[in-house]
Amino acid sequence: MSETVPARTLVIDDEPQIRRFLDISLRAQGYVVLAAATADDGLAQLATDGADVVILDLGLPDRDGVEVLRDLRQWSSVPVLVLTARGDEDEKVKLLDAGANDYVTKPFGIRELMARLRALRRMQATADDEPAVYDDGELRIDPVRREVLRGGVALSLTRKEYALLTLLVRHAGRVVTQPQLLREVWGPTHQGDTHYLRILVGKLRQKLGDDAAHPRWIATEPGVGLRFLVRN
Repeated sequence: MSETVPARTLVIDDEPQIRRFLDISLRAQGYVVLAAATADDGLAQLATDGADVVILDLGLPDRDGVEVLRDLRQWSSVPVLVLTARGDEDEKVKLLDAGANDYVTKPFGIRELMARLRALRRMQATADDEPAVYDDGELRIDPVRREVLRGGVALSLTRKEYALLTLLVRHAGRVVTQPQLLREVWGPTHQGDTHYLRILVGKLRQKLGDDAAHPRWIATEPGVGLRFLVRN
């Protein structure tokens, strides 16, 4: 996707000051901005005019944000960044499982929001043509050879360590929830076995030389899931 083509961003938020703030900030970064104050208006605009990314407020007056996500995901795969004032971890897991690609908790900084949008745009640009090999200059993952190297040195990963790492890389830049990780790595009967995930992540970080306190690749969203960090 060409960087010269301005991204069409649909903002669905009932607060006029938030819509105005995002409109000014996004336009300053070259985005084309559409806006809606209700869920129904936002979904109608998306269906009619389309968008490259949606910024969705959870606290809308006409419909619950999670319900909106589930409805939207029945007919659109557009990346969705959720704005939420809810700090509850279960709520964050629920919205990610409902189809959100990422979230920002209010109050938020515009630099963080823009970074999240850039990550979603990169995901969108490669969604239909993902490279066979991940290589950031330090970490290289070759799925054809099933090979992982750090600094040119091959790492010996178990089957589940490799499965976890490649799952995170496929969703680079977005949060992958604990239930999704457990379901895809261990199977549907293990979605409550979070201790499996803690142990596996610890071993994987150790082999990667990744520091949980200052992660380079695998960041923890406490109580929610994991994020493979996208490096600019």
